[in-house]
Parts: sequence; structure tokens; C-alpha cells
Amino acid sequence: MLQSLGRISGRVSRTVLNAVLPPRCLKCGDILAAEHGLCPECWRKIAWLSPPCCACCGTPFPFDGGEGTRCGACLQKPPAYDRARAVCRYDEESRDLILGFKHADRTDSVPALAGWMARAGAALLDSADLIVPVPLHWTRLASRRFNQAALLAQALGRLAARPVEPQALLRRRATRSQGHLGRLARFRNVKGAIAVTERHVSTVAHRRILLIDDVITTGATVESAAKALISAGAGSVDVLALAKVVRTD
Repeated sequence: MLQSLGRISGRVSRTVLNAVLPPRCLKCGDILAAEHGLCPECWRKIAWLSPPCCACCGTPFPFDGGEGTRCGACLQKPPAYDRARAVCRYDEESRDLILGFKHADRTDSVPALAGWMARAGAALLDSADLIVPVPLHWTRLASRRFNQAALLAQALGRLAARPVEPQALLRRRATRSQGHLGRLARFRNVKGAIAVTERHVSTVAHRRILLIDDVITTGATVESAAKALISAGAGSVDVLALAKVVRTD
């Protein structure tokens, strides 16, 4: 009875709030008929990622090569993680949406973003024992005021009914911004920078970890984090991100 009343009260509250402050498109700001996150026009512009793709890193394929097919890069040097998936391609159309969330305090976008991630990473969430976000160094956390990966991880935990440990990983040193670094420089920049906190070694041990990040560019950060988790005894690591840079060569 009380649960039913709570659900009814929640729906009424949302209806009243939407009448006063109607939902708007996260990208262009147009008023929406419902809380979908994006208007139809902006939705069409986003390059959503879906199969066929590399079974490991999630890079999209132009054709279906069959179950378990990996891209050349993953065959040549397999990552520390088992599978990585992302919602969309990181490009000009998705950049403002993601940077607005990261740097312009658009935390109101978290429910929509997490919902997209839950759909894109449904298989990964189903097999996850624990959700862990990629950490920020404390100096960057102080300036940004929140860890965007941790907000997404917490929202995903609620959606998928999976435990979340935001402090399982830490940045042992402040790394340079990755924005203007090349591929090799990115890997050198984060090498050994991420570790499992001592009090959470037993938390990750023998468990299947779902690692959460906002954008996979070269994969250097998630590779460093995955190696730290595996070294601490994690059974395996999957990766789920909001967006992924897809090379066109």
C-alpha cells in the first residue's frame, strides 16, 4: 500500500515539475514531449554504436564477421579487459553533449545517459558482480567537484540492481590532461597511475568487474584501470563507456 502511494506520489510530482519546468533536449535545449533526453532531430545526428563490432573492444565493423570476431588491434595486442562497449561515437555531434556533462555541471543529464548505457551494455551488466568507476585524482576532483564516471556508475547500479564501489580505485599521481596527447603518450601518461585501494582489494578479488568511464579515446585509461583490477585479483574486467573514439583508418 505504502509503495503504491509512493509510486503515485512520484508520478504526480514529475507531472507537476514537467508542467513548470518541461524537459528539454540535452543537446539543443528544445522542449520535449517526454523525458527522453534528446529531441528527434538531435537523436538522428548521434552515431549510436551497435553490432556488428569487435567482440573485445567494441569497434564497429562494416559487416558481420561472426560471433567472437576481433579487430586487428585486439588480435595483435589483446587488452587487459574482456569486453568494452560504448553508447555512441565520440564526434562533433556528441562532443557538446558529453563535455557539457563533464565540464558544465550538467549532472541533470545523468538519468538519460545512464539509461542509454544500460541498454548498450545490457550483456555486460547482466554478468557484472560489481560496478567500479574510473577514478579522478583528488586535485582534479576538487576542481571539477564531481567524478562524472562515478555518477554514471551509481545511476547504472540503481538501474541494474548491481553493487557499486566508487572508491575501489584511486589515482596514485596526478597525470597530465590526455586531451592533446598522442596514443603512445597517453599510455605512458597513465601507466601505473591507477591502483586498487588497499581496503578494497578483498572487495574486487575473484569478482567480475564492470569498469565505467565517460569516453574511451585510445583505451589507455581503461587499460591501466583494468590491469590494476586484475593485478589485485579481480576475476575479469569489462568496460562500459558513454562514448568511444572510432578511428576511420
